[in-house]
Parts: sequence; structure tokens; C-alpha cells
Amino acid sequence: MTSIVWIKHSSQLATMAQHSTKPRIKEEMNNLSIIEDGSVWIEDGLIKAIGKTSELEEQFKERADEADIIDATGHLVTPGLVDPHTHVAYGGSREREFEMRLEGSTYMDIMNAGGGIHATTKMTREATEEELVEQSKKRLDSFLKHGVTTVEGKSGYGLDLENELKQLRVMKRLQQEHPIDLVPTFMGAHAVPTDYKGREEDFVDLVINEMLPAIAEENLAVFNDVFCEVGVFTPEQSERILEAGKKYGLTPKIHADEIEPYGGAELAAKVGAISAEHLLKASDEGIKAMAAAGTIACLLPATALFLREQAAEGRKMIDAGVPVAISTDCNPGSSPTTSMPLVMNLACISMRLTPAEALTAATYNAACAIQMEDKTGSLELGKQGDVVLWDISSYQELQYLFGVNHVKAVWKKGVKVIG
Repeated sequence: MTSIVWIKHSSQLATMAQHSTKPRIKEEMNNLSIIEDGSVWIEDGLIKAIGKTSELEEQFKERADEADIIDATGHLVTPGLVDPHTHVAYGGSREREFEMRLEGSTYMDIMNAGGGIHATTKMTREATEEELVEQSKKRLDSFLKHGVTTVEGKSGYGLDLENELKQLRVMKRLQQEHPIDLVPTFMGAHAVPTDYKGREEDFVDLVINEMLPAIAEENLAVFNDVFCEVGVFTPEQSERILEAGKKYGLTPKIHADEIEPYGGAELAAKVGAISAEHLLKASDEGIKAMAAAGTIACLLPATALFLREQAAEGRKMIDAGVPVAISTDCNPGSSPTTSMPLVMNLACISMRLTPAEALTAATYNAACAIQMEDKTGSLELGKQGDVVLWDISSYQELQYLFGVNHVKAVWKKGVKVIG
């Protein structure tokens, strides 16, 4: 039986439509392709028509009684939000570290004391696959409530073959069992395990020679990420890992220049990474290299806020021609949030993005950062019916009324999942 949803009379229908498969840069990021008194017709999960309500009323006048009609008068309608950088599948919690940080401990202090990534690794290893599924499902439910319909998820809390596979299998299950599209990234090189301290090269060899082949054999990941940072993985080690992943069809991503300038942005451009993440300390040379290479800057303003650091220079990056996406960086240590609306607010407040740029960074450019732009990130013919109805009338209000969840209803592939 055909399933039809007709959302009509929206105050603003921000389609994000464009006639290119490339991420938006510079002034393009302000183009939301807004239709006033807009209407979208979703049939069997896909967008079949979009335009002014009067146009669709004429086009479907013989079929109107077949549709579940949603009156969006006075409301903003956008694509489902896309979160292109999360660590959503993990065990346990680290609220004590929040207090430690407020008492003066740094990120690396906590990590070197056995906290940080190592603490979550211990809890993730101890959790069963079923426990991880249940914990992670609750986070995905929260993402949906905040208008997010597509999420990237990284491993990296296993740090050995058995548990990296466990994390990725959990995400594969969630992709099958949960409405959200969950795109998996292998990040075995998230930290050097404590038992490899002083033998860092041996762990790099383990990632390359044992983990990558096993992940590829089970087809458990799309991307390969590495934490290139002082005290974690050097640029040389990171390059080896990312180049090795390419041989197995895994597209490179890189955690770059988060804590210190370390040449991560330059390396992202060199290896052809689809995106570089964090970039709080990226150099001008690195920003220029990313712009030339078309590497997407995936910026994480909630992480900077939580760590009480100055946010990445999003304004400078956009002006330099770098395509910018934004993300929650949902993780237990430095950004335990699922609120992409808050991240959009922070992108405007702390990185000086315009309201339109922030919405582009959370939809179309975010979809490009995880190779999902052919399915989601904009409201266009043939794409998935991933739609958010907001209880406000304009995209400017979405960014102005900060710290509030304005979601009224969410459809995933044409199925109402919230509201």
C-alpha cells in the first residue's frame, strides 16, 4: 500500500537544494533555497514533489485524499539534521571528569591519569554487545528528538581487535534496528592503549596489519579515522594508518589540531581526507591546504565550550573557501550532548557563522562529510523523506532562540518518528 505524507503551507521551506554534488563553500553556504508557503510530497519514503503549496495542490488535486496531510502554517520545515561526527556507541559515563576539569585538570592530565578515552575503553570492553546496543539506542532516540535523522558513529573505545569489532557490530545492528541512518567509521587509532605505552609503533602495526583487514572482511566501516595529536599519534603514524585504510576502500578522516598545532589540517589535505575534525589550532597554511583540496572542516563548537577552549575559526575557514560542517561530537568525555540545534546556536555565537551557514553546515555539508548527500541533507526530488517540522516560523529564529529544542515533528524516510 502506498504511503503518502503531504506537508503543506510551511512559513519557510528551507530545501537546501542545489545542482551540485559538492559541499557548499563561501557565499553558497548562505543559500538555503527557501520556498515560502512551501509544500513537500513524500511517497513511499522518497520526495516526489516540492514547491509552493498552490503548485502541489494543482499537481495532486486528484490524489489529495490519499495523503496524510500536515498543515505547517506558521512553521519552519527543513531537511533532517545530519551529525557527521559522533562516538555514539560506548559503555558507561564520565561525569566525574567534568568536576576534575572544573577543578583545574586538563584533557591530557585526565587521560594520562587513566581517565579519558582509557576509562571509556575499560567500560566499553566490560559491556556486552546487548548492553552497548541498549545504551547507544537511547542516545539515538535523543538525536531524533532533536531533529537529527542521520548520524556518523566512530569506534575507538575498544582499542583491540575483539572490542573494535564489537563496537562496529553494535553500530551495524543499530543501523538495522533504529530509524536513524548510522554511518560507521573505524577509529582503532583513537588512543594508544595503556599496555602499549612505549611500544606505540607496535600498536600502529596492529591497527594496520590486524584490525583493518578484519574490519574490511566484515564490511563494518565506510571511513577510517585517526587521532593525530601530540602524545597520541604523530603525523607520520597517522599517514601510515590512513594510507593503509585506503587499500581496503576506507575513506580517510582525521582528528586534527585539536589541542596543539600539529600539521593535522595539512595532512588531511595531503591524504585526500574527506574531512578533518576539530581544528581548534589549525594553522593558516593548513586551512589554505584544506580549501585547495576540498577537504571539509567538521567543526565541534560544543566540545570547545565543554572544554572551555576557544572554538575553531569557522568564520576564517569559510572566508578562505573551506567547506564547513558542524557536529555534536557526542562522546562521554568532552561533549556529552545530542543537541544539534544547540550546536547550530554555538556555531553562530562562538564561530561567527551566519544563521544560514549554520543550517547548511548541519544539513547539506554535513551529509557531504559522510558521503550521504545523494540521500539526505536537502529536500530534493528522489531523496529520502527526512524532514523536520519546527515550532518556529523562520530559520533565523532557529538560531536566535538558542538552547531550546524547537522540534515539533520528525519524519524519517516518510515515516513519522517524533511528534
